[in-house]
Amino acid sequence: MATVTESSYRPNELIDRDVEAYLEQHQHKTLLRFITCGSVDDGKSTLIGRLLYDSKMIFEDQLAALEADSKRHGTQGQEIDFALLVDGLAAEREQGITIDVAYRFFATDKRKFIVADTPGHEQYTRNMVTGASTADLAVILIDARKGVLTQTRRHSYLVNLIGIRNIVLAVNKMDLVGYDQARYDEIVADYRAFAAEIGIEQFTVIPISGLRGDNITAPSDTMPWYDGPTLLDHLESVPLDEEHLRDAPFRMAVQWVNRPSHEFRGFSGMIASGTVSKSDAIRVLPSGRTSSVARIVTMDGDLDSAVAGQSVTITLADEIDCSRGDVIAAAECPLEVADQFEATIVWMDDEPMLPGRSYWLKIGGVTVAASLNELKYQVNVNTLEQLAATTLELNAIGVANVAIDRPIPFTSYAENHDLGGFILIDRMTNATVGAGMIHFALRRAHNIHWQHLEVNRAAHASAKGQAAKVLWFTGLSGAGKSTIANLVEKKLHRMGRHTFLLDGDNVRHGLNKDLGFTDADRVENIRRVGEVARLMTDAGLIVLCAFISPFRAERRMVRDMMAEGEFCEVFIDTPLAEAEKRDVKGLYKKARAGELANFTGIDSAYEEPEQAEIRIDTTALTPEQAAERIVETLLK
Repeated sequence: MATVTESSYRPNELIDRDVEAYLEQHQHKTLLRFITCGSVDDGKSTLIGRLLYDSKMIFEDQLAALEADSKRHGTQGQEIDFALLVDGLAAEREQGITIDVAYRFFATDKRKFIVADTPGHEQYTRNMVTGASTADLAVILIDARKGVLTQTRRHSYLVNLIGIRNIVLAVNKMDLVGYDQARYDEIVADYRAFAAEIGIEQFTVIPISGLRGDNITAPSDTMPWYDGPTLLDHLESVPLDEEHLRDAPFRMAVQWVNRPSHEFRGFSGMIASGTVSKSDAIRVLPSGRTSSVARIVTMDGDLDSAVAGQSVTITLADEIDCSRGDVIAAAECPLEVADQFEATIVWMDDEPMLPGRSYWLKIGGVTVAASLNELKYQVNVNTLEQLAATTLELNAIGVANVAIDRPIPFTSYAENHDLGGFILIDRMTNATVGAGMIHFALRRAHNIHWQHLEVNRAAHASAKGQAAKVLWFTGLSGAGKSTIANLVEKKLHRMGRHTFLLDGDNVRHGLNKDLGFTDADRVENIRRVGEVARLMTDAGLIVLCAFISPFRAERRMVRDMMAEGEFCEVFIDTPLAEAEKRDVKGLYKKARAGELANFTGIDSAYEEPEQAEIRIDTTALTPEQAAERIVETLLK
């Protein structure tokens, strides 16, 4: 049996030390996130596959699988199809295109990378925006044979819109144009002219062949006329946005109030910009209260200072109110606080954006109710025209005024992406429907304030001897809403109650006579009526509102306008066949004949209430019986 001596362990010890040294070096490498984008079939996936291959980030079994897949699904004959390393979906391989965003990690001796391969097709623009939202750099590919295309312009516009400062223009497939410098110069001149139009001031141009590996990781002998860096050299040396953020004023959005015991209370989050040190004066927004930094706490112990990109817990010298979603900022350079601002909106949902509809707006750690009150224009990304529009469809981009239910601290998106970017969430489905970039606060947000009134809503209600209430009657046309609401008001009036009835037809003769019956106009119709009803409850009235109000989101919006318990939804439940049989106004007949568009129940949807306070089955109750039941429920 062989004898194991002490010297036998040295090789393993040396290996362990090498591994430890490598891991230590790897841990402190900077991380660059970048995307590849451009038109369909410009070679984005092939480029990433080549980067992974040349940086030796592919294991032997992966390489074997790639070679086999290239023969079955590849587009390069018997050669390796590097795009298959990234195009993982079956549909992508079948069609030879990218559909979803694919993320890949790789590393070199100098830096770590996360690359997002984004789709080129216009219908997947929302996927491209998702991939670009966290990127520090964008590689925009152009097929040397085709030059600058519509989707090249679209992605360039989006990259600039999202605020990616580092842009690489990779003129790909140079091998297919014989490595012709004249063709390269022509494409660069075309792109430079377009870039100037959309505000891209600087970009780096590299002629490459993703398939052949020219100028990817090593200089190409086939293009001696190019003396710039290779793509990988540029990726390894380009300055990161974090360096830019560290020179900005200190800001940190509070993500969590850290209180493990009664002896410790700290505020945790990632520093969005600037530097903070112990004893620095700070201001908490939106409250505006001031204090100073007592400690900067991390898992590895206290720090004297911290910079942008670090996650820390800050304790303050004073006991002041600070919650999740608040922003801690340098006292001498606070953020703006407002409840109305202008923003660019990228719409990402199949259902169109509707002005006036209430959405959840999430920015940093805070979520507030918001509505897009005024769509100023839609941008035609292909021509850069500003088009008049009342709504935004899937993948559309526009500029709108946004109103939220309370003031929040923010910066412009150009100044800080974390504090100036937000998402919009559908309040019914919780699906993300849009992304937004704040430009500036509206002046009226600063110039208009709530006026304190001595005779308040409680005093008005007390003088009338009743509690303010909104009875919201909803149902199909012909269900009997107005008839029943009118009977309810008569009964309440005989009992000495102070009421007012807002009827759907009546308000369209005055307040809402400028509105039609599109989805957008229906939303605005209900928003206006809701605001009027709220003013009437301030006066202490019982307000009866009889409106089809087909969308749950708008009924919820009105509910949220009212004080807790003031809104009572009354669902006048009448089957469509019964309502159509009644057809007192002849509207169903016109709708069936195609003479009346956007008619609820025929070619426009009605969303039944899910939890109405009162449900009236008009096939089982007469209008008189229905009114009696509603009054009894109200008085209880």
